[in-house]
Amino acid sequence: MAFHLDPQLAAGAIVVGDLLLSRVLLKDDSRRPWIILAPRRPALTELGDLAAPERSILMEEIAAASSALRDLYRPSGVNVATQVDDVAQLHVHVIARQDGEPAWPETLRPQAQGEADARYGAEAAQAAASALAARLGVA
Repeated sequence: MAFHLDPQLAAGAIVVGDLLLSRVLLKDDSRRPWIILAPRRPALTELGDLAAPERSILMEEIAAASSALRDLYRPSGVNVATQVDDVAQLHVHVIARQDGEPAWPETLRPQAQGEADARYGAEAAQAAASALAARLGVA
């Protein structure tokens, strides 16, 4: 069985490239830098579905994504989360957060926070994705 990115993840994100295990996506949300890591393995829903060596690789990729966000955006902090309530496919959110942002310090559920949709423009999206790709060393 081949890996296929869930259409809900693909629809709201820009593909940055591939790390050893994960497809790297930039969520199309100009309010905050937001990376999604989707391990390129079929039919996974939980971290425990990955074999132990791949869980280690994923943890290193999460650390690299966190470091890239800290280096590029100097956030107050970086949130890391998995959730299966919206999209069943295993994926990890790595999100740069700033004190004083509209949703701070709540979790990021725009529907619940009443935040308006804020997408990158095409040029800004490409610049952000290119900066992340360069920092993460992905093609």
